Amino acid sequence: MAETTEFLGTGRRKTAVARVRLAPGSGKITVNGRPVENYFVIESQRSLVMQPLARTDATTKFDVRVNVTGGGLNGQAGAVRHGIARALLASDANLRAALRSEGLLTRDPRMRERKKYGQPGARKRFQYSKR
Repeated sequence: MAETTEFLGTGRRKTAVARVRLAPGSGKITVNGRPVENYFVIESQRSLVMQPLARTDATTKFDVRVNVTGGGLNGQAGAVRHGIARALLASDANLRAALRSEGLLTRDPRMRERKKYGQPGARKRFQYSKR
């Protein structure tokens, strides 16, 4: 039987998947067992992760534990952001309007386009030679 004090949220972006657990606490964020400052070293990625918490004034109300796999660091940061927003919504349904207005609950559908056969990439073509 699961505890009711922990709120779960799954976030996805590109090929990254983040499983987020929110528990009442002091605002400590760990990603794959490491502090968020050590995992996301670029400031823009950290601010992306903090966006849902800052928008709902919950930066010091919850401890956040994240497991994230797949993709690169930018995709993972987007997945963590999406997961935190979903977990916040599970903790309090009244936050929906605030999260929705920032677009934090919408899953970004953009994916990498597949490479086509007979060509060097998804869109790139081999150089045309007339002679």
